[in-house]
Amino acid sequence: MSENPEILNNPEENINININEVLEVRREKFKKLVDNNQNPFEITKFDLDTENKNILDNFEEFENKTVKIAGRIMSRRDMGKATFIDVLDNTAKIQVYIKINDIGEEKYSEFNNFWDIGDIIGLEGFVFKTRRGEISVHATNIVLLSKSFLPMPEKFHGLKDTDTRYRQRYLDLICSQDSKEVFIKRSKIIKTIRNFLDSRDFIEVETPILNIIPGGANAKPFVTHHNTLDLDLYLRIAPELYLKKLIVGGMNRVYEMGRLFRNEGMSTRHNPEFTSIEIYEAYRNYFDMMDLTEDLIRECARSINVTDNLKYQDKEIKIFEKFERITMIDAVKKYTNYDFSEFMGDNNKAQEICAELQIECAKNSTWGEILNKIFEEKVEENLIQPTFVYDYPIEISPLTKKKPGSEYLVERFEFFVTGRELANAYSELNDPIDQRKRFEHQMRLREQGDEEANIIDEDFITALEYAMPPTGGLGIGIDRLVMLLTDSASIRDVLIFPTMKPKN
Repeated sequence: MSENPEILNNPEENINININEVLEVRREKFKKLVDNNQNPFEITKFDLDTENKNILDNFEEFENKTVKIAGRIMSRRDMGKATFIDVLDNTAKIQVYIKINDIGEEKYSEFNNFWDIGDIIGLEGFVFKTRRGEISVHATNIVLLSKSFLPMPEKFHGLKDTDTRYRQRYLDLICSQDSKEVFIKRSKIIKTIRNFLDSRDFIEVETPILNIIPGGANAKPFVTHHNTLDLDLYLRIAPELYLKKLIVGGMNRVYEMGRLFRNEGMSTRHNPEFTSIEIYEAYRNYFDMMDLTEDLIRECARSINVTDNLKYQDKEIKIFEKFERITMIDAVKKYTNYDFSEFMGDNNKAQEICAELQIECAKNSTWGEILNKIFEEKVEENLIQPTFVYDYPIEISPLTKKKPGSEYLVERFEFFVTGRELANAYSELNDPIDQRKRFEHQMRLREQGDEEANIIDEDFITALEYAMPPTGGLGIGIDRLVMLLTDSASIRDVLIFPTMKPKN
């Protein structure tokens, strides 16, 4: 009752194999097991006492000792009255030697006739090395713990089809240790961030995901409806306003890490739901947030054993050297030779430069909006090494404190590396009068058709009227940080279950 071939390149391609036939064969094997009172799904636990990687890394300690391990059969090599199989657990793959004389003729017959690649088994045996020097386990007892009705993807090269990898992440994790390692590193990075902030006396808090007003960022929200209140609510686009209310309340160091939701485009850098962290500290400004960002990113790198220059795609990133700091005006001047400080507030001159650079700008665009547009078009892609770009135009920063002595700039920075933005930070605006004016400007933009413009949050303004101390705020995209530190080209490579359009 064998299936042929056992290996499948891609379950959805149906190459050289009929899935339905394989399924039928394996279900028939399962039925015979049940008829013989060997139903694997009735087993509730298996007391393993070590993991494969522990054995492989510490052979001298385990040699000739009995171990109990469990995992998935990934391959088998039959030799009559003996069989070699590879068993994959959470940590590594190890070779297992199964001999008819050791486990008994009845059990060996069951193993030979009714067990398949992909089945999950438990076994007991002693550790040894083969003549070829491969660390292995000589089984003395084996048990089937779960039956696989579908065949595994091609065993040597893993899942080559990226769409299948993202849709069926469980198969990707079975086939690719590299993929699994990305998510293990992601977990370590998140744990490191929490430990880093906790050690500096920050308090982790949780704020509402269902918001009455979609505030804290310029983005289009997802809308849902609360039946009991008969009220439209928004999935949060940012927790910023809630966290600053806590600063008003006297919680001087707070942070929140969690999912945000933005109803926008999808790309290798964007997913509609993503993980972000926002950090706020009273009596600090945006330069303090630069120092915090630099220290935090290096600590995350060290946590996954990055101790030298970081490799990202084909680039070498100098993560342990001092990060560059440059104003947006100077960055634009560096890459276009136009100095926006010479005509601050002159919308007409800015429009002329926009035309000279062949960049499309709306006719009513202001000096600051054009400065930012040119920066996005001509500068961002050049910021490969870690760079803080600071002093942003006021028009695009409605929640940020003005730069002293300037009507056009605010104390804001964005952190760039590999040509993409990774973090955003402000000296937070704490003047309720100025904040109301900024909100009102945003509302006018909204009335003109800008769906991403801010809505006035009256409760937030009320909170500011009770006085908020000078505060530094910082937001970091966790997914993009993990992409950087794990050399992942797409955000889908670091989201364990990325958003996908249904096939049908």
